Amino acid sequence: MEHGTMREPDGLSVVPSGLEDLDELLNGGLVEGRIYLVQGVSGTGKSVLGQHFLQEGLANDETVVYIHGEESATDISKNAAQLGIDISEAEFLDIGPGTDFFTEDIAYELVAPTDLESERFTKDIKQVVDEADPSRLLIDPITQLQYIERDFYQYRKRLQSLIRFLRKRNITTVATRTLTRYGSGSRETTDIESLSDGIIDITLEESERRIGVPKHRGLGQKNGTHGLEIRENGIEVYPQLVPKDHHQFFDPELISSGDSALDTILGGGIEQGSVTFISGPTGIGKSTAGAQLLTGVGESDKTALGYLFEESISQFTHRCQSLGIPVNAMLDSGALHLIEVEPLVQSAEEFGQRVLDQVDGFDADTVLIDGLSGYKLSLQGESQRVVRRLHALTRVLRNRGVAVIITDESSTITGVPQATSTNTSYIADTIIYLTYVESDGQLDRVLGVLKKRLGAFDNRFHRYTIETGDGITLHGPYSGVTGITEGTARRRGATE
Repeated sequence: MEHGTMREPDGLSVVPSGLEDLDELLNGGLVEGRIYLVQGVSGTGKSVLGQHFLQEGLANDETVVYIHGEESATDISKNAAQLGIDISEAEFLDIGPGTDFFTEDIAYELVAPTDLESERFTKDIKQVVDEADPSRLLIDPITQLQYIERDFYQYRKRLQSLIRFLRKRNITTVATRTLTRYGSGSRETTDIESLSDGIIDITLEESERRIGVPKHRGLGQKNGTHGLEIRENGIEVYPQLVPKDHHQFFDPELISSGDSALDTILGGGIEQGSVTFISGPTGIGKSTAGAQLLTGVGESDKTALGYLFEESISQFTHRCQSLGIPVNAMLDSGALHLIEVEPLVQSAEEFGQRVLDQVDGFDADTVLIDGLSGYKLSLQGESQRVVRRLHALTRVLRNRGVAVIITDESSTITGVPQATSTNTSYIADTIIYLTYVESDGQLDRVLGVLKKRLGAFDNRFHRYTIETGDGITLHGPYSGVTGITEGTARRRGATE
């Protein structure tokens, strides 16, 4: 067996693509000796992906060939090196037009110029393959073949011949193809895609790169689109999180909120391995309530991670300290780690993977996401897809026994119009709702637990205040009052 390959149970030999997370999408990697098409609009990273593929082969002492037609070999190597990709030891074959095409007036007599070019193309490829005997080949771009054929019939014939030649030599081949932003000719698209054993699509939507594998003969693929970034070390792929079936016996441990009155309302606290939403209008104290729950984590000798989407770490800690919530002490002891999320620099898939890595790295028991509106605005991608990724992340964390706390802003100042802002209440095991109530010409703050799947709770609304040095102070239930969910408290029996 060649270097860098592994034998699958069904007899297929699989070679790594050079990107571990892309191999996950490909259910193991590329099938040895087959043809793969990487396509997308200009600037999506097709060539860089192919260069990772060649670098992996060189790292495994394989011979690799780079057939290129748009840049010189020198420029390709220099640009790849800027991303930490070393392909200087590859065999290069330039099939693009030389400078003489521009500077000289070449006259073709008796034969069509396309016939001469296509014959040269075929001869050069056969020669470099015979001499180098590569195990990996990158054709960047495959459409160079299309440009030198005199008609579509001849182009298809040449393409089929090339693919058969490469398969016969058992060369694993990656070919790139640039699509226009308005689509390409359907006939050409059908032929290149149908002749390929696998297709990797890279898209670019409002500066967000996505990657998907719609086709992979032999091994299948993980469907859907996934996150892709080009960073200082080249391409990074972030697969969707897919929660696995969880059959573990569920016997959740209660985590105290750090406040005895709030614990009483919550039936003892929140459960380990559950999802808690803290919902309410702006300024009501959602982040403060989230910080209050984190203090209970610290008192239980557990570790929490807090992801801040709407304020800086310094603002969060200053506010908590002024309210008497000991966040700085938790940070100093290692019971809490705060991460400030920069806007629009990562996809929801990348954020999810980072959370899981940090949960493992810090052995965290609780994760705070503060808040959901900032999460949707800060992460790249369409809003509903971002929320779906949050659902997957919370399920994975819940399966690992991690408690998740999410703060969520409602659009109305008073009352309880809906449990969550994006109809995500199905994610939550517990929903704590904070709202304002108009009473005698002033706004009072009230707290209620709308839902708790995993245990009993106090279903009454409770008045609370937020004071400097004291944080959240609960003052008992609103007794003898109705209309809180509508935003106006009325004594029972009172007329309008």
